[in-house]
Amino acid sequence: MTEPWWISLIKAFLIINLVMLAFAYTTLLERKLLGRMQLRYGPNRAGPYGSLQPIADLIKLIRKESFFPSSAIDLPYIVAPVISMFTALAAFSVIPFGAGWHLWHWHVDGEIANVSIALIVVFALGSLGIYGFIIGGWASESKYSVLGVVLMAGSLSLVDIVHKQGTTIPYAAPQVIGLLCFFVAGIAETNRAPFDLPEADTELVAGYHTEYSGMRWGLFQTAEYINMITLSALMVTLFFAGWHGPYAPLGPLWFFLKLLAVVSIFIWLKATLPRLRYDQLMRFGWKVLLPVATLNAVVTAALVVAF
Repeated sequence: MTEPWWISLIKAFLIINLVMLAFAYTTLLERKLLGRMQLRYGPNRAGPYGSLQPIADLIKLIRKESFFPSSAIDLPYIVAPVISMFTALAAFSVIPFGAGWHLWHWHVDGEIANVSIALIVVFALGSLGIYGFIIGGWASESKYSVLGVVLMAGSLSLVDIVHKQGTTIPYAAPQVIGLLCFFVAGIAETNRAPFDLPEADTELVAGYHTEYSGMRWGLFQTAEYINMITLSALMVTLFFAGWHGPYAPLGPLWFFLKLLAVVSIFIWLKATLPRLRYDQLMRFGWKVLLPVATLNAVVTAALVVAF
């Protein structure tokens, strides 16, 4: 059953705001976890236990001077952070977060848009997002790591992939090699440590967003965190059976808990691993990640055909 357009519109509004809220408190979660791992408290002044720190950060960015370099080209300078922000949010529109529900006379799908090639849509938007960084001032991603999942599910639809895992087992078990390849490539794609090479804030002033301040800089930061949340949600969808859990009506809750676990691993890595050099990442990507992911896809294809 196709849901009315206005329900899709309401869902889009709610999901955008929930993702923005998740971004805000992911920054707090990161600072709290990093603080505990480094034997300090982290933010604890703004609100109870620092719970209002994201609001304080927002007010600070809004009130901060947003300077404009005299040699900047007006339109690209302004549009660059918007592109990064838009592609980060748009990619979440095809991530399924529940099985769907019947409310009164209407059916509500568990995703904003059920696209038959949703996986390609996510990768396409991720590829577009890099233009925001290029215009503003690199991306590494292994799409071969998910070929095993696609071959096992027989579909590029994220909804179908989740349903298939619900009737069998989560693909994290048979596709553990693909999961590891996808995770490592995803860290590089989202510019997170130890692959935060485009920023390298300990060696450079700030990287591609050096000449930005205020909310323009804030949009770049928002895009980075939302990309991390979106990639974590995609990993949950592809390898950890999405919303499936012990009690079906609590699907969105299981999805959120799995998402929280993956995001926490991203933060944990930032606290423990030193940054790699460009040549180390390129060597690892071409000589290790790509061959292993390709071999995993070939072996999976042979097993799917054989059995």
